[in-house]
Amino acid sequence: PRSHGSLHHAHRLVTSEEIQMPPQTVTVDSAPHVPDAVRAYFPDELALQLSSLRRDLHRNPELSWHENRTSELLASTLESFGVTEITRVAGTGLVARVPGRDRTAPVVALRGDIDALPIREDTGLPFSSENDGVMHACGHDVHASWAVAATRLLLESPAHGDVLVVFQPAEEVGEGARAILASGALDSVRAIFGGHVDRRFEVGQIVAQEGALAASTDTFRITITGAGSHGARPHESRDPIVGAGALIGALQTIVSRQLDPAKPGVVTVGTINGGSAPNIIPDSVQLSGTIRATTSETRALLTGEVQRIAQSIAATYGLTADVTLKGGTPPIVNPAIGAHWARDAVTHVLGADALVPLGTTNMGGEDFAEYIQKIPGCFMRIGAREKGGRVIAAHSPAYYASEDALFIGAAVLAECARVASESLAAK
Repeated sequence: PRSHGSLHHAHRLVTSEEIQMPPQTVTVDSAPHVPDAVRAYFPDELALQLSSLRRDLHRNPELSWHENRTSELLASTLESFGVTEITRVAGTGLVARVPGRDRTAPVVALRGDIDALPIREDTGLPFSSENDGVMHACGHDVHASWAVAATRLLLESPAHGDVLVVFQPAEEVGEGARAILASGALDSVRAIFGGHVDRRFEVGQIVAQEGALAASTDTFRITITGAGSHGARPHESRDPIVGAGALIGALQTIVSRQLDPAKPGVVTVGTINGGSAPNIIPDSVQLSGTIRATTSETRALLTGEVQRIAQSIAATYGLTADVTLKGGTPPIVNPAIGAHWARDAVTHVLGADALVPLGTTNMGGEDFAEYIQKIPGCFMRIGAREKGGRVIAAHSPAYYASEDALFIGAAVLAECARVASESLAAK
């Protein structure tokens, strides 16, 4: 990697085989997964401290807007590193300011999200969640830890300008990024970077590409109202269940018949509720679902068609439809300049071979999109599957991220800050 001042020389990192997971639950490889170039940034004592931090966060997960213990632990760790400027924002969020070599230079930001999910863990990890029904099923324990680790690296080898490291709450409910932006804490920021662990990719592989990386996350709720009756006399009703059945089928034609096949989109009905007994036709039925798109044009088409089709189908069956659309996070579309900075950073730290394509459209959502709409930068997918390990779906009870991803993510994010800071200062 490019030198940015003195580096510590590590002897060993805590590797995934040391976790001693039950073999029937997790398969791990005995070979170390962190390249020597990254190991050099983390002496033994620091590596163990960061590993302990990650495991503490994993063992004590907290839901969105309730990350009180999490933020206290993160703040105390940052203070132990000598960080003196830590601001509490958005309730349970933190922003740590790391001084650059030139305090007047443009400011860059890094983001790590910190909240967990309402899922009961079933990983077999020795540091499994002790908060029953809550777990880090999306890897935010690693994201928070690599943001701390990146802070330490930037303290030791500063960027040209100051770097704000954001510890963001409430990503899982799509609200935290908006709250951070609304706080004004990032008003001076000229570039921002973040990443997500991903077990589709091996440790050491990084996706840092221009264009769409995640989808918008709008939701809809439709109440179809008719007239109830005895199930034996359907002619006395205006049956909302029949209308709901027709609507579910019709909604599937939006993507298949109205959207350009070259453009990704999703309309999914996730719930249907109506009726109280098998021999009663109810007055109303409720449907809800999600709409996903990777461009603003597709997003507008899908949301508009959901509303139009619901009204049309309801009228056809003599019913009424009340449609509520709730805007979620926008799609993540990495700009060319942000992707360029990130790819340069990955190349400096890991070599060009570490860069891999996303390979498929990602219709999942991520509220980092709120930042990238206002501030240039890049959101990356960072490999979190140990060599020989299996792909495990995020948001599942069995999900965990290889601890080795913590160190790679930290090194790459810190270098992203340096590269962008140098570039912005040169303009």
